Amino acid sequence: MTEITPQLVREHGLSPAEYARIVELLGRAPNFVELGIFSVMWSEHCSYKSTRAHLRRLPTRAPWVLQGPGENAGVIDIGDGDVAVFKMESHNHPSFIEPYQGAATGVGGIMRDVFTMGARPVAMMNALRFGAPEHEKMRHLVSGVVAGIGGYGNCMGVPTVGGEVNFHPSYNGNILVNAMCVGLARADRIFKSAAKGAGNPVVYIGSKTGRDGIHGATMASAEFSEDSQEKRPTVQVGDPFTEKLLLEACLELMATDAIVAIQDMGAAGLTSSSAEMASKGGSGIVLDLDRVPQREEKMTAYEMLLSESQERMLAVLKPGREAEAERIFKKWELDFAVIGTTTDTSRFVVRHEGKTVADIPVHALSEEAPVYQRPFEKRAAIAEEPAFDRTKPLIESLVKLIGSPDLCSRRWIWEQYDWSVMADTVQAPGGDAAVVRVHGTNKALAITTDVTPRYCRADPFEGAKQAVAEAWRNLTAAGARPLAITDNLNFGNPEKPDIMGEIASCIDGIAEVCRALDFPVVSGNCSLYNETNGEAILPTPAIGAVGLIVDVRRMATPALKRESDAIILIGETKGHLGQSLYLREIEGKENGGAPVVDLAAERRHGDFVRGLIESGKLDTVHDVSDGGLLVALTEMAMGGGMGARIARGDSADAIPFCFGEDQGRYLFALPATEADRVLREAARAGIPAILLGQTGGDRIAIAGVGEVSIDALKRAHEAWFPGYMSNAELPPTN
Repeated sequence: MTEITPQLVREHGLSPAEYARIVELLGRAPNFVELGIFSVMWSEHCSYKSTRAHLRRLPTRAPWVLQGPGENAGVIDIGDGDVAVFKMESHNHPSFIEPYQGAATGVGGIMRDVFTMGARPVAMMNALRFGAPEHEKMRHLVSGVVAGIGGYGNCMGVPTVGGEVNFHPSYNGNILVNAMCVGLARADRIFKSAAKGAGNPVVYIGSKTGRDGIHGATMASAEFSEDSQEKRPTVQVGDPFTEKLLLEACLELMATDAIVAIQDMGAAGLTSSSAEMASKGGSGIVLDLDRVPQREEKMTAYEMLLSESQERMLAVLKPGREAEAERIFKKWELDFAVIGTTTDTSRFVVRHEGKTVADIPVHALSEEAPVYQRPFEKRAAIAEEPAFDRTKPLIESLVKLIGSPDLCSRRWIWEQYDWSVMADTVQAPGGDAAVVRVHGTNKALAITTDVTPRYCRADPFEGAKQAVAEAWRNLTAAGARPLAITDNLNFGNPEKPDIMGEIASCIDGIAEVCRALDFPVVSGNCSLYNETNGEAILPTPAIGAVGLIVDVRRMATPALKRESDAIILIGETKGHLGQSLYLREIEGKENGGAPVVDLAAERRHGDFVRGLIESGKLDTVHDVSDGGLLVALTEMAMGGGMGARIARGDSADAIPFCFGEDQGRYLFALPATEADRVLREAARAGIPAILLGQTGGDRIAIAGVGEVSIDALKRAHEAWFPGYMSNAELPPTN
């Protein structure tokens, strides 16, 4: 029998105080198996012990929210008996250690979260953060992560329709891989994970259990150090072909009335899925590990309970329905086994080789998990006005910006994804939001992921506000009514007061915007301890958002479409250069304050633009964000293969006007005959709007400044990623 020593407790990520609490809850010392169970269930990754108290401040309800946080994924009503099911989760630590499998299994895991609710996945998104391009490992990490995402999603036949990819040295030792999945279901066929009742069979379905992924949840709840590569055995190995079979088998079983509860075996595997189901159902559970399908010989109880082997589910069935369920899963060539039963004891009991190896009160693993009010320090927001060189040539700066790592074309990435499979993708990657038709209807979902970590570093509160506001803006720019968000809160070590201050401030910022814009949080994930050797990532509260387009025939895209259209800018331009990409890429500085988000203005401007799109008067819209006004216009011009002439920008403030990142702004183009009417409507609504110029020609021309051809801009825009990934010499950064 393994002796439980202080060293062994530390190796399991438990503090002396936590271990003492375990002894108190059990009324005795835990055995080795029980220690492993507590270590994963009380890990940050599973228990949210540092963030749970703060997450309660997030608004989670609205008339259209059918399921908020607390289940595998959130559910929102999109009319006609249809619902959208979605969530975003991280696979950061595994992806740094083994990028292909780390990213692939992240995709597989988030898909299971969605289809375990009864939804068929219809779209994948991702939010990726890599370190400095010149870092020795970064090409390898980029290549592996992109291949893993594409490899798994493509094999599943689910389109990957967009996302974010950015670079910053703070991610050198800890990249971020956040995956989002959106599925569709019927409102009366939603499945949940509460294992209610006693005497119901507990069934294991999917792949066999192996030794891969053991203590993955614990690894995800600790900082990296120089020995991170030694953690490779904790990275799971995925098989998308098995997951495709599992998806179809689960949906077939869900078409019956045999299921009481169903849960994905994700982080902490069999332990978390069974314990959480029992806790939510107010029941107990008994497992017999001798019945668990095993891929390897002589697996111990500890290994089976903590394994994070992929493509596995746990279900609770109505008594007598086992044979029916088994026929379905055998037809799909998947393992099926009755491995336990629900009880009325409120205890989590595990047997192996005829012995009871764990006997724990269910509440000790769930309700009694630690909840910490960690000390935090909210730092003062940076408010300085950055200096800049007004003599820099504006056109040369535009070409350099549009070809920089954070603004260049992501074609090299999204061409590795099958974004059109299922034939319902209406807007391809590269726009403000992806748009996916609700099959067989004229309705569509608009989907986006957004965050600007450099803003969050300068001002965590305002930066988090901006992340949600930009997501709202991107959905609006496509013509969608924004409905709800999922979040993925990526931060450093919460035991450091300054990091905990970032977390608290960002959550407050998210909450304020969600309340102001009726944009509730319905699901999410916290990924903490994202730091290496004490160096934390930038605070990165990634936001995934979903909106509804009632009639997909009336939506907008960014690409310019007609000659001589009037170009109108909605929103006030003050020329905010703090934390801008212009400052970083052209001036070589990262300073200044984050731009302020005026929530009342965001709502007015967005509702105005959306109204024009819904009425059929507007089909060309782009939100103004990274890089500012001139970058947004250039993206519209490159998308349509058409130039534009701009009448503004010849003043001494041309650089801030063209490249400032003021919030709440949209650029749109519409027939010149409509321009005066729209400007008058904007004035009546109290919305700043100016006529910038008109479309046409083959170049971007700025009065009093200069011009550049669309072809030259496209060459710069398309060159960086292929050149980088082919090991070409990197261009200078400033």
